[in-house]
Amino acid sequence: MKILQRRFYAQNTVDAAKKLLGKLIYHKVNGFELLARIVETEAYTQNDPACHANRGLTPRNKVMFGPGGYAYVYFTYGNHWLLNFVTAKEGKGEAVLIRAVEPVKGIAAMRRNRPAVKKDVDLTNGPGKLTQAMAITKDYYGMELTGKNFHVLDNGEKPKKIVVTTRIGISGGRELPYRFYIKDNPYVSRLR
Repeated sequence: MKILQRRFYAQNTVDAAKKLLGKLIYHKVNGFELLARIVETEAYTQNDPACHANRGLTPRNKVMFGPGGYAYVYFTYGNHWLLNFVTAKEGKGEAVLIRAVEPVKGIAAMRRNRPAVKKDVDLTNGPGKLTQAMAITKDYYGMELTGKNFHVLDNGEKPKKIVVTTRIGISGGRELPYRFYIKDNPYVSRLR
């Protein structure tokens, strides 16, 4: 396995969202190694009305306008941190939302991070759930995705079938086919 380098994230955002499926997020925190396979993503491009960068540079979205390969973490719905990977060329303001992951390693620690969850399948099957399970907070805003304790790994896995559909939980740009997930994976947040 190798760490995805920043040049990977410099590509077209829609392509990056598809190619991230099957990759592994590694996070070492409080002495625990957490590893999870990305099974669902959504692309957000600058001309997209649902993209935080659509209206220009702000203090909140500043990292999105930097080079690809950094985390864009923001708070939503009053209680969830969401993890995005900045993509495309510097100055574009684009990112990929990580919507769902499949736990691979450190599942006991993920359970401790989400103690009310009864079934493992519910640990990480949504963008707010996965950040809680993997202990990703606002402190990860602007963090490079190639660090020692937080990075994305390529294990060579290529999903057999990727479903392409519209995004969830947005008002503008709902018709865009920018949501991608691994077909038949039980950790996908919501099926269409």
